[in-house]
Amino acid sequence: MQFPESWLREFCNPSLSTEKLAELLTMSGMEVEELRPVAPPFHGIVVAEILEAEQHPNADKLRVCKVNAGAAFNNGEPLQIVCGAPNARAGIKVPLATVGAELPPGEDGRPFKIGVGKLRGIESFGMLCSARELKLSEDHGGLLELSADAVIGEDIRTHLNLDDTLFTLKLTPNLGHCLSVFSIAREVAALTGAPLHQPAFPPVAPRIDARLPVRVQATDLCGRFSGRVVRGINPQAQTPAWMVERLAHCGQRSVTALVDISNYVMFEYGRPSHIFDLDKIDRELVVRWGRAGEQLKLLNGNTITVDEKVGVIADGSGAVESLAGIMGGDHTAVSDDTRNVYVEAAFWWPEAVMGRGRRYNFSTDAGHRFERGVDPALTVEHIEHITRLILDICGGEAGPMDDQSPNLPVRQPVALRVARAAKIIGMPVTQAQCEAVFTRLGLPFTAADGVLTVTPPSWRFDIQIEEDLIEEVIRVLGFPTLPSTPPLAPIVAKTRSESRQSTHALRRAVAARDYFETINFSFVEARWEHDLAGVTNPIKLLNPIAAPLSVMRTSLIGSLVQVLRHNQARRATRVRVFELGRVFKRDASVAAGPLTVAGIAQPLRLAGLAWGPADQSQWSQRDRAVDFFDVKGDLEALFAARELSFVAAEHPALHPGRSARVLLDGADIGAVGELHPRWRQAYDISGGAPVLFELDLDATLALTLPSGRPLPRQQAAQRDLALVVRDTVSHDALMATIQAAGGALLRSARLFDVFKPAAASSDMQPDERSLAVRLELLDDEATLTDERIEAAVGAIVSAATAELGARLRG
Repeated sequence: MQFPESWLREFCNPSLSTEKLAELLTMSGMEVEELRPVAPPFHGIVVAEILEAEQHPNADKLRVCKVNAGAAFNNGEPLQIVCGAPNARAGIKVPLATVGAELPPGEDGRPFKIGVGKLRGIESFGMLCSARELKLSEDHGGLLELSADAVIGEDIRTHLNLDDTLFTLKLTPNLGHCLSVFSIAREVAALTGAPLHQPAFPPVAPRIDARLPVRVQATDLCGRFSGRVVRGINPQAQTPAWMVERLAHCGQRSVTALVDISNYVMFEYGRPSHIFDLDKIDRELVVRWGRAGEQLKLLNGNTITVDEKVGVIADGSGAVESLAGIMGGDHTAVSDDTRNVYVEAAFWWPEAVMGRGRRYNFSTDAGHRFERGVDPALTVEHIEHITRLILDICGGEAGPMDDQSPNLPVRQPVALRVARAAKIIGMPVTQAQCEAVFTRLGLPFTAADGVLTVTPPSWRFDIQIEEDLIEEVIRVLGFPTLPSTPPLAPIVAKTRSESRQSTHALRRAVAARDYFETINFSFVEARWEHDLAGVTNPIKLLNPIAAPLSVMRTSLIGSLVQVLRHNQARRATRVRVFELGRVFKRDASVAAGPLTVAGIAQPLRLAGLAWGPADQSQWSQRDRAVDFFDVKGDLEALFAARELSFVAAEHPALHPGRSARVLLDGADIGAVGELHPRWRQAYDISGGAPVLFELDLDATLALTLPSGRPLPRQQAAQRDLALVVRDTVSHDALMATIQAAGGALLRSARLFDVFKPAAASSDMQPDERSLAVRLELLDDEATLTDERIEAAVGAIVSAATAELGARLRG
């Protein structure tokens, strides 16, 4: 929220500097995000009046003006100024930069100094300025026209109040009662004790007996509805300069007088309102929930379709005229032809407005306030204020006030125990101090021994539990009053089990394999879940931050594929990324707890993706695309000292012939493989196939503790076997048979060669291949003899022949 300091000080003017006031607001929970001057530094610019504006004899687009800058300049005689602005004409008052003045710094950071110049042969003694040249706005369509009552010769900074400071506050959602200048002034008065100027809203006497019937059908949508008719207005009336200035300082551009009045009261008192063109309303207004299929063209030009969960204001014909509490409709919008209006201010229940604007991908200042809660007690008073401004600026005659209160919110008392407040705050607090705080904040209460019972006022939607009151106490007393108390508890370092590594250590280990860590949203596109995880019913979000990101992910693969697409779009040639994150799955066995949600499992996963060359480009070798075995080797390195096994399997995201389940001690801990060609095409993945893996984090973090073994006292013996087997015999099956047959003497078995002839030969069929295995045999207790070695090798060959149909290669 943005506002000028001068406006705030009109309601409450504490004896604090701008910087101290900003610090006070921040320390009380209303963070001041930015302080900046209304205008950059410049001097020598005054209010001047153009007396004459004649065509330049030597230029079509220039005018020679006679300008009155006051008695202090040129002995009161008019100054000659050459000007090219299209709106330069006699009778208007504009800013004049006199000789010697300095305009705001340009792009080079240096101020622009005004001197006597000559344009097309005619001297110019100064410069008439636009708003853009003074860096007050980006408008450069012509000179900045000032109000007719501006004093000639007055410094422009004084006239436009340019020595003011703009406050920008970053308010949390519980501070809906601070979304206006007056409400912030109310907080400042409570914090400082400075007097608060309470506004008065004298009722406007009705001059006509004109009413618009209003029916509130949905009381769970609208708790109070107030309005009145105003006839005979001039919609083309000029918005006063002071109002335009204040709106601009709040970041709101001037539109028309009626719209400006509505916006002004919203910024001033936090009251969103709407002004209908009365003549475009059919008979009456009906406040109700929408109906499926109804359409409404909004003021922003969008046409939306509503349903039973969206509040609307319709007219007697059933046509929807406004999106309740958010934005008005285009059909009943005021225009230059409007002569009669209906002014409306209502209390919309926060739950009925919350999320509706985001549903249609836009937000408004009105919706932002209503979904946090707007004071229902002052709708009539604020309409009186709006009516007075309309009559003063646009003229017209007002009808009687119409006010309905079918369902006002009932405030439930909240009790504060003084002893508990002291315990939570961390310093002694007396009951008298708490009573003083509540009195300053305007919170009515009843006192008992050690307990204060507060009934929240109509504007405080955030006070619901005892902790809310405790926060108010310390906020007003001041956080700097909290003592700096060192902790008294003993500090004992937590010892981590050696059988489990930390996630930081795992991250460093994966990064050491040349992967870069990524962090992605936990909510993803529903398409990713269907395509890459095979999930048809993912967990859906009620209020997604963007329409595509509508479900919670059950796999990290979709996020990594999106990272690859992002990098390929930026012409990356090699991508190796990983993510350590949480996934979300439906699981009826999960019970609700402090860190769990009933029916939803939230395991942590480790996933990675490699695409492009297997290694960084170098002179000693040619580039080779990464493949399944490169990533398999990375996984085996991460699990060093533990043995992984890989079993061919299918996965929704992976190539059916180039993917495998990852097993650790027989347990399935994840999958690895190439991305399916179908998804490479669907997601526009160019180049070679990316290789992905996804593992259960708990299994990945587990460690095998090292155990000491003595060095062997005997020498190991090695034997090589070349076994001819059918192509259908896998490496794992052969190794399992050898290990089982080798017994206690077999220390290791390792495949070191695969041979398959190009054509059929006498000793090998076309569907056969030769697997060469190196055996290491060792007996720690005695030296191996040739007989024992041959017996062990013979047992291995016999087992391979019997179980796998293998034979020794001739």
